[in-house]
Amino acid sequence: MQLEIMPRKKRLSAGRVPLILFLCQMISALDVPLDSKLLEDLVQPPTITQQSPKDYIVDPRENIVIQCEAKGKPPPSFSWTRNGTHFDIDKDPLVTMKAGLGTLIINIMGEGKAETYEGVYQCTARNERGAAISNNIVVRPSRSPLWTKEKLEPITLRSGQSLILPCRPPVGLPPAIIFWMDNSFQRLPQSERVSQGLNGDLYFSNVLPEDSREDYICYARFNHTQTIQQKQPISLKVVLVDELNDTIAANLSDTEVYGAKSSRERPPTFLTPQGNASNKEELRGNVLSLECIAEGLPTPIIYWIKEDGTLPTNRTFYRNFQKTLQITQVSEADSGKYQCIAKNALGVIHHTISVTVKAAPYWIMAPQNLVLSPGEDGALVCRANGNPKPRISWLSNGVPIEIAPDDPSRKINGDTIIFSSVQERSSAVYQCNASNEYGYLLGNAFVNVLAEPPRILTSENTLYQVIANRPALLDCAFFGSPLPTIEWFKGTKGSALREDTYVLHENGTLEIPVAQKDSTGTYTCVARNKLGMAKNEVHLEIKDPTRIIKQPEYAVVQRGSTVSFECKVKHDHTLIPTVIWLKDNGELPSDGRFTVDKDQLVVADVSDSDGGTYTCVANTTLDDVSASAVLSVVAPTPTPAPIYDVPNPPFDLELTDQLDKSVQLSWTPGDDNNSPITKFIIEYEDAMHEAGLWHHQTEVPGTQTTAQLKLSPYVNYSFRVMAENSLGRSLPSEASEQYLTKAAEPDKNPMTVEGLGSEPDNLVITWQPLNGFESNGPGLQYKVSWRQKDGDDEWTSVVVANVSKYIVSGTPTFVPYLIKVQALNDVGFAPEPAVVMGHSGEDLPMVAPGNVHVTVVNSTLAEVHWDPVPLKSVRGHLQGYRIYYWTDQNSSKRNRRHIEKKILTFQGSKTHGMLPGLEPFSHYTLNVRVVNGKGEGPASPDRVFHTPEGVPSAPSSLKIVNPTLDSLTLEWDPPSHPNGILTEYTLKYQPINSTHELGPLVDLKIPANKTRWTLKNLNFSTRYKFYFYAQTSAGSGSQITEEAVTTVDEGKMGKEEWRKEIVNGSRSFFGLKGLMPGTAYKVRVGAEGDSGFVSSEDVFETGPAMASRQVDIATQGWFIGLMCAVALLILILLIVCFIRRNKGGKYPVKEKEDAHPDPEIQPMKEDDGTFGEYSDAEDHKPLKKGSRTPSDRTVKKEDSDDSLVDYGEGVNGQFNEDGSFIGQYSGKKEKEPAEGNESSEAPSPVNAMNSFV
Repeated sequence: MQLEIMPRKKRLSAGRVPLILFLCQMISALDVPLDSKLLEDLVQPPTITQQSPKDYIVDPRENIVIQCEAKGKPPPSFSWTRNGTHFDIDKDPLVTMKAGLGTLIINIMGEGKAETYEGVYQCTARNERGAAISNNIVVRPSRSPLWTKEKLEPITLRSGQSLILPCRPPVGLPPAIIFWMDNSFQRLPQSERVSQGLNGDLYFSNVLPEDSREDYICYARFNHTQTIQQKQPISLKVVLVDELNDTIAANLSDTEVYGAKSSRERPPTFLTPQGNASNKEELRGNVLSLECIAEGLPTPIIYWIKEDGTLPTNRTFYRNFQKTLQITQVSEADSGKYQCIAKNALGVIHHTISVTVKAAPYWIMAPQNLVLSPGEDGALVCRANGNPKPRISWLSNGVPIEIAPDDPSRKINGDTIIFSSVQERSSAVYQCNASNEYGYLLGNAFVNVLAEPPRILTSENTLYQVIANRPALLDCAFFGSPLPTIEWFKGTKGSALREDTYVLHENGTLEIPVAQKDSTGTYTCVARNKLGMAKNEVHLEIKDPTRIIKQPEYAVVQRGSTVSFECKVKHDHTLIPTVIWLKDNGELPSDGRFTVDKDQLVVADVSDSDGGTYTCVANTTLDDVSASAVLSVVAPTPTPAPIYDVPNPPFDLELTDQLDKSVQLSWTPGDDNNSPITKFIIEYEDAMHEAGLWHHQTEVPGTQTTAQLKLSPYVNYSFRVMAENSLGRSLPSEASEQYLTKAAEPDKNPMTVEGLGSEPDNLVITWQPLNGFESNGPGLQYKVSWRQKDGDDEWTSVVVANVSKYIVSGTPTFVPYLIKVQALNDVGFAPEPAVVMGHSGEDLPMVAPGNVHVTVVNSTLAEVHWDPVPLKSVRGHLQGYRIYYWTDQNSSKRNRRHIEKKILTFQGSKTHGMLPGLEPFSHYTLNVRVVNGKGEGPASPDRVFHTPEGVPSAPSSLKIVNPTLDSLTLEWDPPSHPNGILTEYTLKYQPINSTHELGPLVDLKIPANKTRWTLKNLNFSTRYKFYFYAQTSAGSGSQITEEAVTTVDEGKMGKEEWRKEIVNGSRSFFGLKGLMPGTAYKVRVGAEGDSGFVSSEDVFETGPAMASRQVDIATQGWFIGLMCAVALLILILLIVCFIRRNKGGKYPVKEKEDAHPDPEIQPMKEDDGTFGEYSDAEDHKPLKKGSRTPSDRTVKKEDSDDSLVDYGEGVNGQFNEDGSFIGQYSGKKEKEPAEGNESSEAPSPVNAMNSFV
């Protein structure tokens, strides 16, 4: 196979339009190289290479230079038009044209005015092959007019008002750049409150007194003429409202104060733009600038959004304190509605700007030059887009094509000119003009008809020198018309180069991606077309890379000592290296202490300044390498102990004795770091098949530095070596050079060969393919062979590509086959492969098992027997038998098609099996099927069997309802799985006393048709435990248990009033004291919150009284006397306090509580969650006249003889956790009668109950 460039042209009829674009692109690649020798005798139409911009603004003080340069052969001549007519430069002494160019120079510096030469200019470059034209160049002198004189009145404003200072600069060319400064030429500070608009005006959202000044000056800078014009200063005075005295207020009307708006805070209002909506039009590629400036107090903040999309992330910028939104490189996709939002603390306003993006014409495909040979076809394509869509028109040599000389080889089709069978007279320059209302594009493209035999422009016998393992690029610059075909050959025998090793570029360059030693030689480039052939020889030499095999090492030396750095270089023997030393990337100090020997740098009498990085640089004409080491200078220290570490990596790997299946590898050991090297480990990489993956090759003793390595065919080897000592293994060495072994036939065959059918009539042969390393050569394929095991047929064979599967079709069903797979490549076959056996595809079994019968073992287990089917009828690998069974006891209630079937599979050739988990007292149906790898065979006839009764499940539910003093009613649901016919229910129950001991068990039989039963003559207020289960003839089922309590006999309990305790809301328990033994109590706990009052209650019984030998202290005389004395003292204290209080005095308790109020003992008011639902009726009676009771809710002792109310149940009478009495002297005034939930329910004592709330 030859590596070649095919000609990029084909015959094309004028009617084959779909190929036009392809042909144009292909042929346009042929360009005329700017080679001096080639251009001497090669004609070429003109091409414009330089021209002035379309809109050309000139400085009126300097000469006008209008550029127009072009290339061509012969050199083109130039002419100009001005305002559409010929411009005769010879008649104007001020106008000259540069020699050899078309550039005009208009001398207006001596005399003349630039305005005289305003106009539209166009340049034409012409030679014998055609004429190219420039754009229309509009020449205009720049203008920087002065500001008109005007008298500006001073402005006086109240603080907080808004203001716009107009600039209104004169109209210049190009437009001026506007900025505001003061008399000192200092820019005025701007902020969110004060900013300059796009029109140059200065906007104040609100003014402040510090804005007062007399020199607000607007400047206009005209860059083209480097001039600055200045507006008259504007004076502004901002006053506070309080400063306006009556005289000023009397002399100034509202209209005389500029922009007299309220200076109070106000919502935003837009200063620009006006109204709620506006429109904006911009051209594609420009910068879209949208502006919103608002006034208000406080200063509004501006936000931007796009109503119908998101703002482009990388092209959106905010200027002028977010008041200006800019989008660069705007396109049609940026059209839409943009909304600016002004917001302050008093309101929000919006303004919507509808943006439309138009587009001047832009190229989709500009016309390209065509170089054709006589008789060839081609096309010029000119495609442009814009908004609105541009109109395409063609010119030939600067003349509209409609009036240009006719060319029979030319056909115009809209934006395409098609050329057929061109001749030399078809050469011309064509212009494509795409225009719309926003601009135009003008593209020149020539058609040059040449008949040129191939020419090779690269110098003959060029020598290329390349470092090994780097790319090599061999040039073959060429030209010819038609486009030549390029071929490369190596050596004198003319062997063609292969595509898989080389890369040929379109310009003829041959690339060798990885140049090896064997790449050295002579290469011949051959260029051919129908007019002739040319060739050129170049030479390639591959050089060994320059390497530093002994690098300088990091050194730490003492001051005053001598240090040396070693740098040994290995290089190609034909190249002369230059070794230089650098310190800190600069030259060595010019000091006699630094000595450079052959391979060493020696520094004597080291000082602190000598510390740094020393670099050895080895250069040849083709490559350079460097290595560095750091020198650290320290004070003299004791000699350190030797450092023990793993070895340094080996280096300088070299391959010698390179044979087909072996090579010798040698290396240089690295430093052993004070521990002898025990062995070297050699690894290899196959860059062709497994690049980057290293494999173990062999190991050699540590005294050996060479190894003879066995190699496999067709492997691109690289080797590396690691050293190992007692401390571990070194890092790998650098990889050796690559060595590609020759190809050979495979030495092994694929593994894991199998033959299985996927369909009844095929055989799928699969195998594990060889990897690239095992292929031993290119073109790996497989020879697949098969034949029936039991037949006399010959082997059938087929050779397939490097795949892992082959399908043999049209085979009999489930027949054994003998199979073998043999590897082969371009060199030859692998050894004879082993034969394996497989089977063609299976089909469904044909016969159902016979003689199926069932033996019922018990109510949940049955045994099934059947006769095996003949093996031939299985038609596949027998996998077992499958039993389908289902119960049809509910088949009358549901569609039989939805009966749930259960499946049991028995592996192999078993002829019986057990069916576990059956439902007792059920009718079952089953059948048996044989199973192979394809699926199931037909079902045997259905067999019906019945399971006997079993014990039932537990009753579905058990509830205790309607408890009374001496009876309980039980309700239940039958068992969900009766597993037979229920005969009766058994109920067992027993009482549970207060110590959780169980009483005697009562056994009761209940008919099976009952679901409710009432037990009578039970003990009141007693807990009972029930055990309940159902029975069938097979026995008793599982039981369900429940507990219940009979109600309390309220008649046997004394009538007691509710007792009440108020508990801190953070507590979750409370101890009840003073209860009577053996007494039933009802307790109620309530809580009041935002959702109202919520309570719950329960009944409990105290234990029996215990005999005690302790003496009741309450009956002792000494205790009674002591209590009386205490009561007398308290009474005296109360009288004294009462007297002092009537006199308005304070007492210590009152003073302490006033000084240190305790939040934990403050009264609980209605909104604090006070419990009041069960308060005594006396709680809300008004106090008697003259009463000084400290609480509005104190209960009299006679109202509740036996309750805790005696000790201050009211809001201000509470107990601490230690039981102490607090809050009696809180000093609170009498409250108004309580409202809300506090007394929403009348007291209702429960008879014969001691109560706590």
